[in-house]
Amino acid sequence: MAKRSDSGGRLDEAARAGWLYYVAGRTQDEIAATMGISRQSAQRLVSLAVAERLIKVRLDHPIAACLELARDLSEKFDLKYVDIVPSDPASTSTTVGIAEAGAAEIERWLKKPEPIVMAVGTGRTLKAAVDQLPVIDCPQHRVVSLTGNIGPDGAAAYYNVVFSMADAIKARHFPMPLPVLVSSAAERELLHEQALVRSTLALGAQADVTFVGVGEMGQEAPLCVDGFLAKDEMASLVSAGATGEICGWIFDRNGQLLDNPVNERVASVPVPSRETSVVIGIAKGKRKFQAICSALKGRMLNGIITDEMTAEYLLKS
Repeated sequence: MAKRSDSGGRLDEAARAGWLYYVAGRTQDEIAATMGISRQSAQRLVSLAVAERLIKVRLDHPIAACLELARDLSEKFDLKYVDIVPSDPASTSTTVGIAEAGAAEIERWLKKPEPIVMAVGTGRTLKAAVDQLPVIDCPQHRVVSLTGNIGPDGAAAYYNVVFSMADAIKARHFPMPLPVLVSSAAERELLHEQALVRSTLALGAQADVTFVGVGEMGQEAPLCVDGFLAKDEMASLVSAGATGEICGWIFDRNGQLLDNPVNERVASVPVPSRETSVVIGIAKGKRKFQAICSALKGRMLNGIITDEMTAEYLLKS
């Protein structure tokens, strides 16, 4: 009979130890007793089984599919942060699941001991996430709004997130004292020259982390529903190739800002550099499929919180 090589025998022992540990659920002390070896030897054999890829773990839980989707999305779009939540086919909500995940990630950043600048956009999904936040005392941080807090009729914008955050977290807040859209490029230039506005623009550019919603185009889009754009203006934008918007900035299928007069009227702070800020979009749903995909392709975002159904679409696109 041929004698097994030492390496082969060692791998056999590693496989046995790995099976006992990962499949049979035995402790390292029990493995040592079963195999007649020391606990240290049992530990080394289990480690060898992992190092030699003898062990393949299958997580039998719905969240496993989400983790795999997150890994694949991160690789495809070179993302710094991805969180995929399970989809509920029976739900019509555009915020359930991702609002809770968004709140958890916002809270994680706010609990950092070192001072950070957090930039926030606006919208229903982001507000739903902020509404989930617990009371947090973090005076070392600064939170700046990327979008104006004035609606088209002069009233306070309902979905402006920075004011909602002020109720929950004890950090310095910097609202943008402008509408999302102004009447002309000349008016925007004039307003941006104001001292208070200049300081907000500068602070937004320094953001360490940024949380934004992603809006779709069309008659039911937030910019139209909330009265910022007339239906004929929206139709013209769609004809010109508009696919989505972030903080009012409208982009095309390639995730590039649309060369259009409407973008010249956007008074929002530019989305912070993806080289220096983690820019996380929070969005899901069929209506937003193309907008999210375009924003990722154009690297307007380097982070995403979405659901399984949206992630599967993004991976196929």
